[in-house]
Amino acid sequence: MAEGARSAAGFGERGSILPLRVEGLGYRARGEWLLRDVSFTLRAGGIAVLLGPNGAGKSLTLRLCHGMLRPSGGLVSWNGPPAEVRGRQAMVFQRPRVLRRSVRANLAFALRARRVPRALRDARTREALAVTGLDALEHRPAHRLSEGERHRLALARAFVVEPEVVFLDEPTASLDPAATAALEGAIRRVAADGTKVILSTHDLGQARRLADEVLFFHRGRLLEKTPAESFFRGPRTPEARAFLKGELLA
Repeated sequence: MAEGARSAAGFGERGSILPLRVEGLGYRARGEWLLRDVSFTLRAGGIAVLLGPNGAGKSLTLRLCHGMLRPSGGLVSWNGPPAEVRGRQAMVFQRPRVLRRSVRANLAFALRARRVPRALRDARTREALAVTGLDALEHRPAHRLSEGERHRLALARAFVVEPEVVFLDEPTASLDPAATAALEGAIRRVAADGTKVILSTHDLGQARRLADEVLFFHRGRLLEKTPAESFFRGPRTPEARAFLKGELLA
């Protein structure tokens, strides 16, 4: 499928669930504000990277946007009713779980769970395998995959149901360089196909390689939201400048 084709063909008739608008978002646990007064808007297309040190609030923001947690303040809004929004987004976690069956069967399970018509399943499965580079492994049991291959399978399982938005939480935190490169390549292809990718990372190199726009978090606050080129050329805040120099640890 050509770049942007899924966005144009798959979402045009029913309308996009984007933009995602976050306004004054906050989250409190055990009497402590872990996230406070976060506001931003994300529109269709490209890869948005939530960047910052560990504990900055990146993963928490993803979970709130995905609807896994209820905000303690502020709101998350999409362009559509909640039931439709839930069906058109997916999330891949840092330690993804896969079923103890073949790679292809993992994808078939995701399609059946979303009640995708049988006539569409084979084409979607072949596309997801190709995009994530798992074509040659479709019949391999998932428990025999390497860790990097399991991460790509988790991404394929999200992609196969044709979401408009995919959230990725620290997708390569536990992977070696070769597996990281393979997964990053799959992420780029997913984004090129028209799916909005929103991922969290503390890895500066990964952010430089993948990001179209950067949202920089520190201590539960969003300090910058800017195109990636502008951020890496000259961040506005002292915290971001320190992070780029490796001087901001938490």
